[in-house]
Amino acid sequence: DFFFKGLNIPRNTLNPVGSNVTLLNVDQIAGLNTLGISLARIDFAPNGVNPPHVHPRGTEILLVVEGALYVGFVTSNPDNRLFTKVLHPGDVFVFPIGLIHFQLNVGKINAVAFASLSSQNPGVITIANAVFGSKPPISPDVLTKAFQVDKKVIDYLQAQFWSNN
Repeated sequence: DFFFKGLNIPRNTLNPVGSNVTLLNVDQIAGLNTLGISLARIDFAPNGVNPPHVHPRGTEILLVVEGALYVGFVTSNPDNRLFTKVLHPGDVFVFPIGLIHFQLNVGKINAVAFASLSSQNPGVITIANAVFGSKPPISPDVLTKAFQVDKKVIDYLQAQFWSNN
């Protein structure tokens, strides 16, 4: 209930985004229940990305241990201000609860980061998956109006997520 072995082992990043998140929350370590913390290891291939996402129930603090990551978050409406930084080993960055954030490996080697979150179950909503890969799909009429693009663009984006499900 209080132990996990193997967080030192690199995970497979051979996927469309080139990253892999190993989350240790209350589902993996039952002893985290009621403690308000969780941990994640994020492995990145060169040019790999942890796509824009939010944690609705937790703030994240990220520590880079290998490589170089371009990271950032966007504040809420109406400002939508972007805060970014390129992080190197030993650098730390905070992503406030509920704000869209991302990490991109900008180095030529694999990158590794560890994230601590202020919830035993912070949740994650990957923006593109939610918007273009929902089941059932969001009506293209809604998305074409919201993004001010042609329906063919929406059809293309939705097809990317349907084929991977």
